[in-house]
Amino acid sequence: MPNLHYISLMRLPTEKAHGLQIMQNCEAFADAGCDVTLWVARRWNTREMRAIIDPFAYYGIRANFKVRRVPCIDIFPLFPPESAGARLAFYLLQLSCALASLLLLFFTRADIFYSRDAFILGLFARLKPSAALVYEAHQFPASGRGAALQAHVVSKVGSVIAITPRLREDLIRQRGADPAHVIVAHDGIRRRRFADIPGKAAARQEIGWPQEAFIVGYLGRLHTIGMDKGVGALVEVMATNEGACLALVGGPDDMAEELRRKWLGLGLRAECFLYAGHVPPDEAPRYICAFDVCAMPHPPTVQFSRYTSPLKLFEYMAAGRAIVASDLPAWSDVVADGESAVLVPPDDVTAWSNAIDRLRADEDLRKRLGARAREQALKDYTWDVRAQRILAHIRRAAAGH
Repeated sequence: MPNLHYISLMRLPTEKAHGLQIMQNCEAFADAGCDVTLWVARRWNTREMRAIIDPFAYYGIRANFKVRRVPCIDIFPLFPPESAGARLAFYLLQLSCALASLLLLFFTRADIFYSRDAFILGLFARLKPSAALVYEAHQFPASGRGAALQAHVVSKVGSVIAITPRLREDLIRQRGADPAHVIVAHDGIRRRRFADIPGKAAARQEIGWPQEAFIVGYLGRLHTIGMDKGVGALVEVMATNEGACLALVGGPDDMAEELRRKWLGLGLRAECFLYAGHVPPDEAPRYICAFDVCAMPHPPTVQFSRYTSPLKLFEYMAAGRAIVASDLPAWSDVVADGESAVLVPPDDVTAWSNAIDRLRADEDLRKRLGARAREQALKDYTWDVRAQRILAHIRRAAAGH
């Protein structure tokens, strides 16, 4: 049984999507036969997250792996987000956690050390053989120290997991990664979460949303790494679709309030702006099932266009709902226009409005797109499938070394 240690700077639990991704992946690696330990930084958490006693229950997963809390210096909450102080606090957090992890490494035996953090793996590479190190890449720093560090790490680890095809291409072409050591593994879904999902009417009754409304929904954080995810533009699109409702499931609350004010400023009805706020991850499928159409209005930034594999895309697919999404290369190998989604030029309000009108008028089209997407998600994009594929790649790369 391979011994796998997953090292992360995440808060546990966290309201952010990467926490759900990491926890579900650890569960899947354990299901695949690994003895898994998740190392997480012992960070200061929000009041809402501190109230959660059992993170496994919060994420709706089985406690089939261990959690180790790594000491660190966390003064991050003392500074406003995106401020210079917050950036310095993050570097202090990263450095202190990495040094503590390095110390723990002297007392740890494992076959695989797995992380999304290049800095930690760069330190581990000084003590551990490359075949034991796995880097899961989610970003591509454009220049500077981040780019240099990433280039160093991909040259030192035995396996690299890129979450989109474009990220794999750029790691090979611009960072010098060995093509034989890099695979693409998109994000995915926990199959059990979507095995017994409610119908639309039942979901709306449980939530308290109007049965007859046509609801376009968005699930997840409204921004990431300080970047808008296009929900403001979606509000403008909805202004051209008379009588349709917009449902937002996620936060933060202050950004949702700004969107609500924008909604009202466009003369739209208050009762058609449905805001659920942050919900526990295991309740998300019920909310998705209450949507008529699931939206992914991401703008065409470099990060979204090339390096993002949104959890929401795969959860939308698994729920069997029609999807309207920005037509971006990052997920062009996952969904196809007219087959499993409707893909629309990003930031084109007219095209988005027409796409939503089309889906609103054609229930059969919505059902067909949703059924095809669900079939594809449950077959190809589960965490179990992903874990097996990654472990097979690690074995091949180790044999090559």
